[in-house]
Amino acid sequence: MDPDRLSGILEFLTRVEPLKHTLRSAHTSSGMQENSAAHSWRLCLMAMLLADEFDGVDALHLIKLCIVHDIAEAVVGDVPAPEQGGQPDKQAVERAAMLEIAKPLPEDLGTQVMSLWEEYEAGDSVAAIAAKGLDKLETIHQHNAGANPTDFDYAFNLDYGRNRTNKHPLLDQIRDQLDAATRANIK
Repeated sequence: MDPDRLSGILEFLTRVEPLKHTLRSAHTSSGMQENSAAHSWRLCLMAMLLADEFDGVDALHLIKLCIVHDIAEAVVGDVPAPEQGGQPDKQAVERAAMLEIAKPLPEDLGTQVMSLWEEYEAGDSVAAIAAKGLDKLETIHQHNAGANPTDFDYAFNLDYGRNRTNKHPLLDQIRDQLDAATRANIK
């Protein structure tokens, strides 16, 4: 492998390492606050297990979308959904972060990463619809499984991401089960 190409890849991997300590509002079943890398890992696992249920979606492409979807959080951090309303243009901020993170990559890989991220953000392709829906569902699933603080607002889950999870029958089916678990947590 060309040494410069390898150096660019390694520098990119260094730039995304902060995802391992970028905290999210969800908690694990042990009560530890979840990080963005853990969320992305389980999202990719969901995508791998369910990819064949999305007609016409290539599993590897779906997983790639899931891998890149939160990379910008290595720079901008994670903003919990209830707090996103007052944010500046989140997509523009994250796009700038993505461009900076991807800079050291060889041109072909940088273009691939940015294309995947832009496809995910647009949310128009069947694969992006699946990735965005699964992203919301993974979050709800974690909220239901987590040892959350006593003031955790489970009711928020009942509306969270519905505009993304109602775009495919499988997403609806998963949503129904997770909503039932959410209601059980509310009681």
